[in-house]
Amino acid sequence: MEDKNVKFAPAKRIPKKKVCIFCVDKVDSIDYKDATKLRRFTTEKGKILPRRMSGVCAKHQRALSTAIKRAREMALLPYKGE
Repeated sequence: MEDKNVKFAPAKRIPKKKVCIFCVDKVDSIDYKDATKLRRFTTEKGKILPRRMSGVCAKHQRALSTAIKRAREMALLPYKGE
């Protein structure tokens, strides 16, 4: 006879391994003039996405943040979203 009060532990969700987009494309340097590509790594408010959300490796995250900051300085990207 089955006991209806038995609770099962929820299955653990295995997160998908994120792969760095720049490593896959074998990009040497990230161009600050490519605003459309850089816009993917910013939020609607204009903040830079962290590594755990964007899936970029540490090396390219540092280059990406520098490129976004340069694009902001050249007025290609906004400092603050609307």
